[in-house]
Amino acid sequence: MIPNTPSFRLDGKRALVTGASRGIGLGCAAALAQAGAHVVMAARGMSELQAATDEMAAQGLSVEAVQLDVTDLEAVREVLKTPVDVVCNSAGMARHGPAIDARPEDFDAVSAINFKAAYFLAQEAAKGMQNGGSIIQISSQMGHVGGMERAVYCGTKHAVEGMTKAMAIEWGPRNIRVNTICPTFIRTPLTEATFEDPAKRAWIEEKIKLPRVAEIEDIMGAVVFLATDASAMVTGTSILVDGGWTAG
Repeated sequence: MIPNTPSFRLDGKRALVTGASRGIGLGCAAALAQAGAHVVMAARGMSELQAATDEMAAQGLSVEAVQLDVTDLEAVREVLKTPVDVVCNSAGMARHGPAIDARPEDFDAVSAINFKAAYFLAQEAAKGMQNGGSIIQISSQMGHVGGMERAVYCGTKHAVEGMTKAMAIEWGPRNIRVNTICPTFIRTPLTEATFEDPAKRAWIEEKIKLPRVAEIEDIMGAVVFLATDASAMVTGTSILVDGGWTAG
């Protein structure tokens, strides 16, 4: 008998995407909604978020906007009182600079969002996944390598990679899959200043083996893959959408 390709659809599923008002988070939300999920789009600021959900709803997609600061753990619990089948955590921040200059307040601020909030969002989501589910952390290629002026950021992303493996081991018997997506530098409003710096752009283009820089669309297929039955046997690992950066 010829096997059938597993479904890349999410019809009837409910997903939560954090950091969904712009950039990678918005791309993830659009990808999941286009695959048929009802997507709860969450972010701290409502203006951009509401504009995005309104535009997606006008396209016939099933979405709603929720104001959420992922560092507010009580607010996270409130949002997840309604269980979800998929969580895609794209909330994050960076304070780049020489490692010798990093201040405790920089360390605490970046760790609070990139690691602590990511941990407890996953924990809270898993509590409600009675019939299994998929937890996707938007990590970074910097969770696998180091980078100049990125010691704190790299530390938090390496931590996310480690916790993802441990959670996958514990929650696998409940059919909860936990994975990361690790992008390279992607053109977004937040990275535009980096791309406009000739030295930094040259560094990026030298490290990426493919003949272009990444766009938001490059993340969207990976998100759908990890959210759907197409990746039913994939857990505790990362998809490196890095153009070959970490290959050497």
